[in-house]
Amino acid sequence: MRNTRARRPQPAIRQAKADENNRGDLVRRKAPRTADANEWHSNKAALGQPSVVRRKPAAAATPDEAAQPPQARKAPVTRAKKLAVRAGSQKEVARQKQLREKRLTPAQIGEERLQKALAFSGWGSRREVETWIAQGKVTVNGAVAELGCKIKPGDDVRVAGKRVQLRWPDRLPRVLLYHKQEGELVTRDDPQGRVTVFDRLPKLASSKWIAIGRLDFNTSGLLLFTTSGDLANHMTHPRFEIEREYAVRILGELTDEQMKAFKDGITLEDGPARFERIEATGGEGANHWYNAVLKEGRNREVRRMFEHFGLTVSRLIRVRFGMFGLPPRLKRGQFYELNETEVLAVMKWSGLKLNGEAKE
Repeated sequence: MRNTRARRPQPAIRQAKADENNRGDLVRRKAPRTADANEWHSNKAALGQPSVVRRKPAAAATPDEAAQPPQARKAPVTRAKKLAVRAGSQKEVARQKQLREKRLTPAQIGEERLQKALAFSGWGSRREVETWIAQGKVTVNGAVAELGCKIKPGDDVRVAGKRVQLRWPDRLPRVLLYHKQEGELVTRDDPQGRVTVFDRLPKLASSKWIAIGRLDFNTSGLLLFTTSGDLANHMTHPRFEIEREYAVRILGELTDEQMKAFKDGITLEDGPARFERIEATGGEGANHWYNAVLKEGRNREVRRMFEHFGLTVSRLIRVRFGMFGLPPRLKRGQFYELNETEVLAVMKWSGLKLNGEAKE
């Protein structure tokens, strides 16, 4: 597979050090006060539109509106650029086209849980759909549906009396590698109007991107997205023990006893935690870099493990997730979408069907 093999974290560390030399440490430096405004004006200029906007006087707020917390206005966000790669041989291109056009038959698709089929078709989240089913608003072939029931292609499914045009996962899912930047949230919406990774990604017409795991606000590096919920579950569920590898810069230096304690396991407020492997990879002055691998992804786990010994993580970069390594050419804010042959290899590695569903 191109650009997806696990690599050592040195390129990411070299880039991080270059960033510090060129622009200063992102943790310590202050962001420009007009960063959002500058981005907004540059976007307007690129579109050939005036950057001056005349607004109408705001209407007086009603008592109910005044009681609500203010909603931050989000500035226009620049979409991430796609990493350009050379096309493969004629044989590879032909194989990719064949996989792109391949569809499973209704018999091969089989039955699917009702809430999953409705969510996949864009009718809402699984939790929302389950609520509608519990309220008796969903029918299947004229009968009121029950939680857990299964449907197949050709069934008459209606929500509040309206027939649903279902979409079925009958083709290869899409998989995307994104180099997340510091200052981006892994969420679909933020009340404060901050930039989210979903603002950066290319839009999908018939499905939606599912984030495989998360990275916190101040963490950068490899973030995976897919249109297959089963693939996302396989990559993130604790029982599969998929490795995550990080390049960690701390203020200070670990002792031999602390390195051993990390491998043996320490206790955090939400349970035990340990690194599968951890090794020093260099550093200058008060800053030292480490390469750390663990098999779970709890909230801020890496940072909290170092804080256990009173050490501050000043830079954190994810450089690998399972079989996917952060490609050296993938710059921050860029994405690379796997081609069909690469996605097929991912399905085989994950033990999933061609369409990304779990095997029986």
